[in-house]
Amino acid sequence: MNGIVRLKHIVDYQKVCYYSVVLDLDDEPTETAQSLFENFVIKQTIDNPEKLNHILSWLADIGDKYGAQDNYFRDEQYQGEAVGLPPYGMERPPVYTEDGETASNNLRLYGHRLNPHVVILFNGAIKTEVTAQQCPNVKTHFLLANQLTNIIDQAFQENDIRWIDEDTDIDYEDNLILYY
Repeated sequence: MNGIVRLKHIVDYQKVCYYSVVLDLDDEPTETAQSLFENFVIKQTIDNPEKLNHILSWLADIGDKYGAQDNYFRDEQYQGEAVGLPPYGMERPPVYTEDGETASNNLRLYGHRLNPHVVILFNGAIKTEVTAQQCPNVKTHFLLANQLTNIIDQAFQENDIRWIDEDTDIDYEDNLILYY
């Protein structure tokens, strides 16, 4: 799949700014285009609302309490710098529960942790196999996330995306187009 990547601001918390990307197949930006993360939320609200709420709770806690520290994300790197949520350790609050018992949440959300203050969120799904590469549900999201991290890192190197406010946020032209 080839096309255009556009950054989209999602939400600012006290310690973390979250962004996502919109994948366009043409050169004309659309203001109402949904990002990968927004598509993830819409789908999982229907398919897995409790698992989604657990991940959204982690995003809020990371954003307001902890900052985007490495230990709050799963290492999901494969020829890129992707990370995943929820973090390792099902006993870490906020916990996910099924039938009143603490359980492992197999819903994965992939992203790119740029630093402790900025995270770009992508998409994900229910992981049913040991590795993401083996799972028919998450493999595409996992591979795309790793590909997008490389594109975003290259945009930083080319100064198309820049750090601002002492590296607590990013700046880019509204019409920034990145190709994948």
